[in-house]
Amino acid sequence: MSEPEDDQVRAIERDQWIGSQHQRVHDVVAREEPLEVRIAGIPIAVVMRTPGHDLELARGFALTERIVEHPRDILAVRHCDRVDDPEAEDNVVQLIIDPAIDIDLPRLRRNVFTTSSCGVCGKASIAAAMGSAPPVEAAWTISIDILRGLPDRLREGQPVFERTGGLHGAAVFDRAGSRLAVREDVGRHNAVDKLVGWVAEHGQWPPADCVLAVSGRVSFEIVQKAVAARIPVIVAVSAPSSLAIDFAERSGVTLVAFVRGDRAGVYAGGWRVTKA
Repeated sequence: MSEPEDDQVRAIERDQWIGSQHQRVHDVVAREEPLEVRIAGIPIAVVMRTPGHDLELARGFALTERIVEHPRDILAVRHCDRVDDPEAEDNVVQLIIDPAIDIDLPRLRRNVFTTSSCGVCGKASIAAAMGSAPPVEAAWTISIDILRGLPDRLREGQPVFERTGGLHGAAVFDRAGSRLAVREDVGRHNAVDKLVGWVAEHGQWPPADCVLAVSGRVSFEIVQKAVAARIPVIVAVSAPSSLAIDFAERSGVTLVAFVRGDRAGVYAGGWRVTKA
């Protein structure tokens, strides 16, 4: 009997081989669909994402891409009810921006395009990212024991991953290690944007007293989004890239990766990490 479908998973049948034994089995896979983000009715980005928390995703995207600098610049976020293709009705979101904010829409259309795998491909260098967001200034410290416990608490909040094995997860924690929110998505950077959108609407802004935990590797765009949101500490289950390390060092971000069991590697901002 197949599992039920919902907005985030799709039921399928597939062939399964174990040794020489073959059988037809029911399974579920993570959904991946395009989300078009519009400002003033003009499409500025298409994000390949897992449906769910779309308004948070659009809000967080606007903040981490520095389209706006503060949540108050976003007057409203809503799904569009008038689209050319009826199948796109749930896949188009409109951002209503304060008219006092000067936005270069043609530039956004040229330079902002993202997919579930690559992040923001138009950001070609650390210098470009540093020019849009200054280094993070947060003087607090956190114990290595708290940081080592975050991946397990992130995993506990990933129900769709448990069903499919196909989604990345991201969570935001306070300095004591209490989990504030978890989001899942087929794209790791989308999961982070959903979290940032949640914080912008429900939490204290900027989240300078928070820790970001991600389920996979840390690439440049993850650090870039944390810096834009002013989050000073990133914890990851897997490896960081060289560019992520360089950007974290220059941006004042503590980057802790390969956090598994009692092991953790501190790649940048080690002064924030204490023994107790």
